[in-house]
Amino acid sequence: MQRHANPKPTVDGIVVEDNRVLLVKRLNPPFRGVWALPGGFVETNETVEEAVEREVLEETGLKVKPVKLVGVYSDPKRDPRRHTISTAFLCSRTSGRLKPGTDSGDARWFSLGSLPTLAFDHKKIVADAVKLVKS
Repeated sequence: MQRHANPKPTVDGIVVEDNRVLLVKRLNPPFRGVWALPGGFVETNETVEEAVEREVLEETGLKVKPVKLVGVYSDPKRDPRRHTISTAFLCSRTSGRLKPGTDSGDARWFSLGSLPTLAFDHKKIVADAVKLVKS
């Protein structure tokens, strides 16, 4: 039987509050030490909504709920490790205290007007989320 090298599903959570976005500093390659949206790979038997809630909690200590689909990002070159397809959600915080988690060296809020360099295609994802928030 032939095996196919299918893309891996991922999620990204965009949490925007008071004109600021929540970012994490990556501990692992690729983009080690670069700021990114909290997110990661979808696990077996997990919905993308469950995955974004889990990933944001693991990486930031904050519980969130996805409130709106920002988009699906599928450029085969978005992740240098392999082809991934990310489902990005605008999320609202429900509880928790901000603290770096398992895959993040730091977690903090950044003004939407002065973002650091972002990993992957997260600059585009944040821009798309801002359009949704302002509409």
